[in-house]
Amino acid sequence: MEGPAPTSHAASGVPAEGRCSYFVEKKRRFCRMVAAAGKRFCGEHAGAAEGENARKRILCPLDPKHTVYEDQLAKHLKKCNSREKPKPDFFIQDINAGLKDEMENPEQLVPFSSLSEEQLENLIKKLRKASEGLNSTLEDHIMSHPSLNDALNDPKNGDCAVKHLKQQVDGKHRKKNSVFERLQIDIQHLCLNRIPVLQEGRLPVVGIGKHLCGVATDLALRCLVETYAASFEERNEEPLAKRIKNDKTEKESNILFKEGNEKNIPEMWTPVAGIVIALCCHHRCDWRHYVGKEYFKALGLGAVDFYYFQRMSSWATCGMRRTSLEASDITTKRKDDQNSDNDEHDDGGDRLTDGSTDGVPGILTAEEKKNIGHLCKLLIDQGRLQYLQQKGFSPALQYYTDPSVSLENVLLTAVPAHLSSQEATH
Repeated sequence: MEGPAPTSHAASGVPAEGRCSYFVEKKRRFCRMVAAAGKRFCGEHAGAAEGENARKRILCPLDPKHTVYEDQLAKHLKKCNSREKPKPDFFIQDINAGLKDEMENPEQLVPFSSLSEEQLENLIKKLRKASEGLNSTLEDHIMSHPSLNDALNDPKNGDCAVKHLKQQVDGKHRKKNSVFERLQIDIQHLCLNRIPVLQEGRLPVVGIGKHLCGVATDLALRCLVETYAASFEERNEEPLAKRIKNDKTEKESNILFKEGNEKNIPEMWTPVAGIVIALCCHHRCDWRHYVGKEYFKALGLGAVDFYYFQRMSSWATCGMRRTSLEASDITTKRKDDQNSDNDEHDDGGDRLTDGSTDGVPGILTAEEKKNIGHLCKLLIDQGRLQYLQQKGFSPALQYYTDPSVSLENVLLTAVPAHLSSQEATH
């Protein structure tokens, strides 16, 4: 029961000065909302003290988490923080979402926990066949910028802070001597070529993302290589950076062509100069937004297969128990493994807590599930690589940090193919 603090609660303390005197029984403390001058209760709890004749409060239709006086509803709706805000020019609904007509048919999707052993075995066979020939051994490319040395060696930074420092070079941005703008928008609706600083300068961009969970990676890729890059092709114009470069290098280019020295031909310009994305949470992908649909279709796979593969991908990082022989000494390690990544990303999958499966037919060992999870991730990422190749990029997957720092330690990189080929010839 909640209400004004009864006499029995007097010993438990008093509300802070200027704060509401309403005692929240469930939380065993007073409400922390500010009370108006001369009032004991905040607006939310004023009715509790005013009795039956109090003005009626109702749930806000924009956000039922708070209430409002019924006779002031119209006024409240005009200033409520949950009201729809005007959309910026760079907001275009679903511009990076993909096609609606390619969503999976819900009628074909049996809940994962309801799959029979035979159905699961068939899925795994499909997965293994589709993954044949894929390189599952990625190169380690762990780097660290000197600017992080002081922070990494600072004893005041705990394990959690150090873990994040090892995965980024991303200090607090300041608008000093450089143009910086922070946008608050869902990537699904972001039209880069309408951002003023990019629109005016027609500048090349580099996309960088730390742990873009699941579908966010696909939305970001489409935002970069389709929405932004395609805008220059449609307008059939050269960006400012390219025009300036061409003016300076036109004579040199002509000389080099005449001499036949193709290796030293000046670089071609591209709207997207590079992409660097730390991947994670493949179980949060979905078929509509996925950029690798054509890759899956070429393998004879479709939306239903994708749904189950992305669900199984969580097996790669769900902190599974290895063998019953290790049970006596892995309790602490398992907690550490899970905290190293799952405090940041919900794996959302089927955990193994005692050597058995949770909601999955018991035909797989923990190690088999882990390997299958990695194959699912690899297959999904391979579709992204092919998508980038078709868009004129040279993509790659590599490990950017140690698994002890994060189980989600795969980095997707991509540079324009012509830049990659030039680098290879030097």
